[in-house]
Formats: sequence, C-alpha cells, structure tokens
Amino acid sequence: MSGADGGSPGLPSRADPRGAQPLRRLLDDAGGTLVGDSRGGLVDELAQRYDGDLHIGLRPYRPTIVANFVETIDGVVAMTEDGQTGGGEVSGFSPTDRFVMGLLRALSDVVLVGASSIRTSRRAARTPGGVFPDAAAAFADLRSRLGLAPVPTTLVVTSSGDLDPTMPAFQERTAPIVIAGPSERMAELRAGAFGPNVTFEALRGSAATPDELVEIARGLGARVVTTEAGPRLFADLARAGLADELFLTLAPQLAGRDPAHPRLPLVDGEAFWPDSPRWARLTSVRSAGDHLFLRYRFEEQRA
Repeated sequence: MSGADGGSPGLPSRADPRGAQPLRRLLDDAGGTLVGDSRGGLVDELAQRYDGDLHIGLRPYRPTIVANFVETIDGVVAMTEDGQTGGGEVSGFSPTDRFVMGLLRALSDVVLVGASSIRTSRRAARTPGGVFPDAAAAFADLRSRLGLAPVPTTLVVTSSGDLDPTMPAFQERTAPIVIAGPSERMAELRAGAFGPNVTFEALRGSAATPDELVEIARGLGARVVTTEAGPRLFADLARAGLADELFLTLAPQLAGRDPAHPRLPLVDGEAFWPDSPRWARLTSVRSAGDHLFLRYRFEEQRA
C-alpha cells in the first residue's frame, strides 16, 4: 500500500514541486549477494533514477512475494477517513515513492491489491506507467528485455464481492485483471458486464488464504508478485512465512492516533511477538529529499 496512483485534490501535500528526485544510495547489498536465479538488471534512465541496480530473488517452487508500503515516522500506513485511505496521504504524494512503486510493478508478473482500494480508484489495473508516467517507456523497455508481458496482471482479492463493472476503475479495459472472491459472488460477477480483460477465480471459502493466493498467482505463471494490499493481508502473508521482501518508504510526517482516528499500522490483525516475531535483514537504504527508502529481506519461514 504505497503511494496512490493519483493524488486527492485539496489535501495537504509535501511532494517536491520539481517532481521525482533521483534516489541516493546510502546502503546496498548489506544482506549479501542473492543466491540462485533473480530478476532485474536496470539500465540507463531507471538505473540513474534508482542510483544502482535492482534484482529480485526468484523462488524455485513458488512466486517470490514482495510487499510495498509507505509509512509515517510513527508507523501509520493508512488513514481511516473516507476517501483518504491511500498511500498518497501517507507519503505526501511523493513522486519518488510513486517511481519506486512503478519500478516494482515493472519487475512483477502480478500485482496483488485489495478490493477496497479498487472501489476508490480511478483505475483497477496496477501498471508501472499508470503510477509514474514519466518512466512509462523505460518501464516498458525493462519488461520487454526481461521477456515479460507488456503489463503485469492485477489480482484483486475480495471477501464481499462488492464490485461492479460500472465503477470508474473498470472503465479502462487494456490490462489483465483477475478478481478472486467467494464462489457464490464470482458467479454473479461473471454474469456482469465486465470487459474481456477481467476474469474470475472462485475461492474455496469466504476469504483468501495465503496459500490459495500463491496457488492463484502460480496458475497465472507468476514468478514475482508485488503486494500493494493492506496491512491485514500483509500480516497473513508474514504469518504464513510467504512475505519474502518489504520495500518500505518512510515518510517524514507524524500522523498520530486517537479514539476517533485509530489509523492502520504496517501489520494488522496479528501479534507475532513474543511467540513468533518476524525478523528481517536490512539490505538497502536510499534517500530522496526527506524520504527514506528501505528494503528488507525475510528468511523463508513456513508456519
């Protein structure tokens, strides 16, 4: 749940008026060289903007799952006010945060999102150029060099099935979208007037399990999945030992909490400590202005 695809008008922003700034590498490869196959290899514009290369390690038997979040200094990843729950409010609509989001999408086969974000979005498909148009051509070139489809598939997870084809998000029909939800609701949605780019996956129960999401992603041919879904789904993936990497933008604001504004943390609905804390290795630190861009790698650990 990193920076939103577009800003919300009228909200305070700390985005640099000069646009996205090149990242400055402070620490890289602190976790050691990746062993085995990986995906990446930035050149030209993308390497200059990122200040170096970027590779994602590939699991031999399941997709690698990379989480992308932006949080405030005090650990808030999402506000709770209606219409203001995206990452843009957290990042201050940082163009550099959106660049990193686009870069991770460009390296991914599938982008995983929750249905709640679709209901408030202008577009459902999570494409690299959609979030950072300035680098759209460079993202497309990267995907072409890596032999990937022109854009990643967007996997929308819903427990309610509360989606309909008249939503603004579904009016763009040029990128593949898969909606996964309860079987009874998927039957109804299949009968709706969604575009030919939208297909459906019936879940075994009322909500997706982490293993089921991995199974769906594998069925889509995915080697790399970036999750932009919320803290509850990230908690489920981490609990199952399926969160491999975390790209975390630290935004220079304090959001605060009170009973009327509880706000959401990075992990919600799970308490790992003290019985099973999840430790990560810090492998990269970059900066742009007052934002920090952190990369963590988790050891594989199945529940």
